[in-house]
Amino acid sequence: MSQEIVNVVYRKYDGSLHWHHPALLLGEDEHGVWTGCVAGSSGSKGDNPPVTWPNAFVMLFPRDGWWTASFNAQPHKVEIYCDISTVPEWRDGEVTMVDLDLDVLRMRDGRIILDDEDEFEEHQIRYAYPPDVIATARSTAARLMEAVTAGTAPFTTAPHWLSRVT
Repeated sequence: MSQEIVNVVYRKYDGSLHWHHPALLLGEDEHGVWTGCVAGSSGSKGDNPPVTWPNAFVMLFPRDGWWTASFNAQPHKVEIYCDISTVPEWRDGEVTMVDLDLDVLRMRDGRIILDDEDEFEEHQIRYAYPPDVIATARSTAARLMEAVTAGTAPFTTAPHWLSRVT
C-alpha cells in the first residue's frame, strides 16, 4: 500500500513561492496534521534548484494556529523549528500558508532562539503587512517561545511520528 503524498507550499505575503516540497501524509492527532520526509528528501526555495536534506523530519500543521513546526531527526543541530505563518490551508493534496518570517528554534543543546526578527521588520514594509498580521505574528511567536521553552505538548520530545520516517 503506497503512502499519500502532499505538497507543502510556503509563500511570502505577496504570493511569491517560498519553500516547497512533497511530503508523506502521516496522520492527525489532537495537535493537527502531520507530514514527514525521509532522509535524502528534497525541496526548493522559490525557483531555486532543489536541495537535499540529509536528515528525516516531520512537520506539524495545526488546524487553527498561525504557525507550523518541524521536528528534525538527529543529528540535525535544530531539534524543533517553528515557522510563524498564516493558518495552514488544505486543498487538493496541498497544504499552503504564508511565511511571516519569524521562527522559533530549539537547538539540540537546549537553547531557544527567536530568529529572523530583522527579516520580519524589513518585510513589514516591503510587503505592507497589515497591523493585525503584525500583532498576530508577534503574539504567536511569544506564545511559541514560552511553549517550546517549557516543553509543553507538542514540544515535549520528538513525536512518535518521527519514527515513521527514520
